[in-house]
Amino acid sequence: MAKKKDQEFVQHITPRNEDFSQWYTDVILQANLVDYGPVRGTMVLKPYGNAIWERIRQELDQRFKATGHENVSMPMLIPESLLLKEAEHVEGFAPEVAWVTQGGDETLPERLAIRPTSETIFCTMYAKWLQSWRDLPMKYNQWCSVMRWEKSTRPFLRTSEFWWQEGHTIHETAEEAQEETLLMLDVYREVAESVLAIPVYIGKKSEREKFAGARATYSMEAMMQDGKALQAGTTHNFGTNFSEPFEVRFLSREGKLEYAHETSWGVSTRLIGAIIMTHGDERGLRLPPNIAPIQAVVLPIAQHKEGVLEGAKKIADQLSAAGLRVKFDDRDTVSPGWKFNEWELKGVPVRVEVGPRDLEAGQVTVARRDTFEKLTLPMEGLTEALAALLQDVQRTMFEQAMAFREEHTAVVHTYDELKAAVNGGFALGMWCGDDKCEEKVKAELSATTRNMPFDQTSCGDTCVVCGKKADKVMYFAKAY
Repeated sequence: MAKKKDQEFVQHITPRNEDFSQWYTDVILQANLVDYGPVRGTMVLKPYGNAIWERIRQELDQRFKATGHENVSMPMLIPESLLLKEAEHVEGFAPEVAWVTQGGDETLPERLAIRPTSETIFCTMYAKWLQSWRDLPMKYNQWCSVMRWEKSTRPFLRTSEFWWQEGHTIHETAEEAQEETLLMLDVYREVAESVLAIPVYIGKKSEREKFAGARATYSMEAMMQDGKALQAGTTHNFGTNFSEPFEVRFLSREGKLEYAHETSWGVSTRLIGAIIMTHGDERGLRLPPNIAPIQAVVLPIAQHKEGVLEGAKKIADQLSAAGLRVKFDDRDTVSPGWKFNEWELKGVPVRVEVGPRDLEAGQVTVARRDTFEKLTLPMEGLTEALAALLQDVQRTMFEQAMAFREEHTAVVHTYDELKAAVNGGFALGMWCGDDKCEEKVKAELSATTRNMPFDQTSCGDTCVVCGKKADKVMYFAKAY
């Protein structure tokens, strides 16, 4: 297996080590994932970007249904009076809410919020639907877009409108709600690692960093190639914080009126940004095969020669029939080299080249996007060999990302060590639990607490910020 040498980098993509932010923008635009919408901070998902989101949706949706959840669709407009019912929640979202004040020629008697999230509307409906403990649990999810009037935006990472799923469930007991909260966190972790090939740290958020209105928030944190953290998904245990003001009550087994225990959880199109910044390189996207809309592109080489086009098409059809996601590129308006460049930019995991000599020898030439290695595979058994190769690409990409994360995660014991570590990665250290230490880290280091891992094995006995006695293990990092 010979390694492809002397790669010619794509000239119109800024090198990562020169300007990571511009590199990211170049990739998403040149790979044709998005365009900017006419309203400030909005994005348009173009077909290829939307195809990646569809793959993410499919992977998540099948897991949601396998764990007993059903999809619903809720209205996007929420009366202001509903938002005001949970004080901490509305305070947390107030600066980001977009309001509708007029319908047609009529000034509305009450402002309507374009949903920033849907806890309030779900609770309103749960209060109508819930009667008895026999109705529980109610485990619903919706796929939709939400609006948050962000001041600083970047496609996928933070936009005024974005697409996501939001699960909202109610339960009979606090124990069931906590079990649900952790179950969905693990579903997210499994998808991130096994499908997106992104290793994540999972754990509990601090009180300061938890979701507005939650009793406890849990997150998965991914490390991007610039060493910053990206919060890739969150789950929340609300307890009865929402069910009490919204009167979400049920008749218990003992014949008493009890408040339901609620959870909420969500991931969004931000995951596409995570894929780009975890795996991309100077040639553009590198998509893990499990999430790639196109797993293999089949290219006829010298397609004007007799039998080449037909032979390559036969191979593409054979691979498609076996369940692989295949693109047959028979365009005659651009050169093979131009096609190589385009499909590498789009991150297609494997390129299959079929030329006259390949057909004569009963083989194909295959190029891996993850390592740029080229190899020849016999046409006999090609489907099985390519499927195995895709699995290896998936595994390799995860291992590469894991190795990068491990190299850029440091155990720290002092404030100076913390300062050095968060300048290029994650820091794991002891924390006293005082939010004044969080304020100091944010103000002086532009970093934040990310989450407390479930494995709280001590890595010291004093807080890395203030030096006082500490019993909490915490990840710190700069973040998007």
